[in-house]
Amino acid sequence: MIPRGATIFFVVGVVGAGLLGEYLSQIANQAPILVYENGSSLTVIPDKINYRSGEAVHIRIINSGTVPITFQDSSYGLQIVGLDGTVIFSPMSVHIVSTLGPKEEKTFVWDQTKTDGSKIFQGRYKIVSSTLPDLGNVLKKSVTINIFKQNKLI
Repeated sequence: MIPRGATIFFVVGVVGAGLLGEYLSQIANQAPILVYENGSSLTVIPDKINYRSGEAVHIRIINSGTVPITFQDSSYGLQIVGLDGTVIFSPMSVHIVSTLGPKEEKTFVWDQTKTDGSKIFQGRYKIVSSTLPDLGNVLKKSVTINIFKQNKLI
């Protein structure tokens, strides 16, 4: 027979581990939080972190600072890259200097295709945006997202 104390500790341990795992999973799957700062600041926020294959990825590029920031083109420096830094997707854009004023934002939708039109594979990708040098500084922000197979539950 198993001692009563061991049974209680086992049950409490299993329940506690499950609750902690659920809490940590929710934290890990949260999109970045928008925080406004003084000076130059850039924020990239997807609508969520985990996506099914083929699902639209909504991306917000936000000037989270108090001064205007400039970009080299009309795509606001947006690129989708692999974790090794290889550019997977870059939207068609006009090479014209674009500016975002304080608290302004632009929204883009990526359909999970590469620049050549082929579909991407499941895996982890980074959404990156970078500015032109303002006062000698280039702002570059990124966020990592996960792409899962269709039948995988998130």
